[in-house]
Amino acid sequence: MTYAADRLYEEVAYVAYHFHWSRDEILDLRHDERRRYVTEIAAINNRVNEGR
Repeated sequence: MTYAADRLYEEVAYVAYHFHWSRDEILDLRHDERRRYVTEIAAINNRVNEGR
């Protein structure tokens, strides 16, 4: 099964924006690692936006 290109671009852009990592650094991550970073960044953003 191929991972959707649009989703991959979203993940790379999201992690790059928040961590300032290069595209290659992000693409070198295993899929599950990259998804975990996306999840953790989203959780941090949610806490910040809730004023915690």
